[in-house]
Amino acid sequence: MSQTVRVDAVESTPLVDPIREHVVATDDHEHAPAVVVRADEVQTVLSKLKAESGLDHCATVTAQEYDDRYESIYHLRRYDDPTTELSVVVPTTKDDPTSESAAPVYPTAAWHEREAYDLVGIEYEGHPDLRRILLPETWQGHPLSKDYNQDQPQIVTYREHERILEDRREGPETLHLNMGPHHPSTHGVLHLEVSLDGEQVADIAPDIGYIHRCEEQMCQSKTYRHQIMPYPDRWDWSGAGLLNEWAYARTAESLVGIEVPEYAQVIRTMCGEFSRILGHLLAVATYALDVIGEFTPVFQWGVRDRELVQDVLEDLTGQRLMFNYFRLGGVAWDLPEPREAFFENIRAFLEDLPTKLEEYHTLLTGNEIIQARTVGTGHLPAETARAYGCTGPVARGSGVDYDLRRDDPYGYYDELDWSVVTEDEGDNFSRLLVRLREVEESAKIIDQCVDLLEEWPEADREIQANVPRTIRPDPDREIYRAVESAKGELGIYIRTDGTETPARFKIRGPSFSHVQVLPEMARGEYVADLVATLGSLDPIMGDVDR
Repeated sequence: MSQTVRVDAVESTPLVDPIREHVVATDDHEHAPAVVVRADEVQTVLSKLKAESGLDHCATVTAQEYDDRYESIYHLRRYDDPTTELSVVVPTTKDDPTSESAAPVYPTAAWHEREAYDLVGIEYEGHPDLRRILLPETWQGHPLSKDYNQDQPQIVTYREHERILEDRREGPETLHLNMGPHHPSTHGVLHLEVSLDGEQVADIAPDIGYIHRCEEQMCQSKTYRHQIMPYPDRWDWSGAGLLNEWAYARTAESLVGIEVPEYAQVIRTMCGEFSRILGHLLAVATYALDVIGEFTPVFQWGVRDRELVQDVLEDLTGQRLMFNYFRLGGVAWDLPEPREAFFENIRAFLEDLPTKLEEYHTLLTGNEIIQARTVGTGHLPAETARAYGCTGPVARGSGVDYDLRRDDPYGYYDELDWSVVTEDEGDNFSRLLVRLREVEESAKIIDQCVDLLEEWPEADREIQANVPRTIRPDPDREIYRAVESAKGELGIYIRTDGTETPARFKIRGPSFSHVQVLPEMARGEYVADLVATLGSLDPIMGDVDR
């Protein structure tokens, strides 16, 4: 990033007015203006931006090391308009990589800064709990730092896995309970350190990092044009792979100015909503297992209906899980022949879906046990959801009307008739309702896409833009773009260095913020409610650990 002061950029950015006196330099990131501020003025700057410029959504924090400095970037947006964005860049010196913590202003920044400390080596003064988050405390070095020795042996002592009950008690009657990391109700390899006062949760600390995927590092070693695209499918394996692919495609296409043909946009939109249905059906099916142990019929019905969607996507992509169908500039190939049979299969699924959704509502939302376990439990106020960067059904279940498909349009969404689903209660039941209602909206979108594709003139069925075989963006360009995945805002930050591979590739997974907010929702509730609350967040740990 250029460190040259550009007064013209500051003058043309009203968002910067409250902090103008603190800006030491500016730059234009591809998606938003960027300002550089001092490392000891972070809380002052962010407080003013949040209160006076309305930037109430800290989407993610990117940390990186240059040859001459370290840097933290706070990607700020507005919940009521995510196209209003600002990047706040905080450089530090190489010999003292210390910056003021943003966590007192944006609680969601706490985990992001822990990750930055863990992987890059930046320290944050005033952080409420600055320690490693993905790696054991005994780990030597920071894996994303330039001087990291990958051949250095690492020893994790028994002490790092020990849980001493007496030292962790919140009160005289408190019991420490380990939930996970291998547990049927943790939705992956998640460890919850729970303090119980009788049957009520006194405190809870989510412990992540058990399946750290190294996906960011792998993408940084792969070429933009061909080699990165197979990886996004693996971040969230609940079926949202095509939406993950879209997140990377949107970011890279915006970075290098690729215009996707309209026909390919319609196909992408249809694929994205099929992925959303896959994700929501799995969330609903497993939620029945979490809350009432309902293996039949709800779980089996969920799997059954997912199989029908996977049949359609297998016909289209050749795969049932790791689709690898999107390409920069469009999609890999056109719809399968005969097209009429392909559309007929989709229509058959859509025609049966309303009856099936009615059955889901009868067995879930109309179930007295589900209602007793979920209505009024796991309460997440809208202001807390915003503070922790929650998005997707988790935020919309708290009345936060935020959906990137509508608010930051991409694909073909702004040409179609559909609605953003919200519920105001903010409890476990509301999040269940949002997902079931969103399946209905996804079906409406798919139906309209099929109508368009059926009538599309054969001569105009352009599936890919003319993309160069080798993509080598100019150096020092930076961009953050996001899509609305089944779980919420899935964003990608890329910094270029003039080569075929990214200098920095940062993944903003929605589940990361949602697991972080779990203690706010679970304290004071019963341990049985904790299982229902965690399940209502629908986390996938590959999306958390990346």
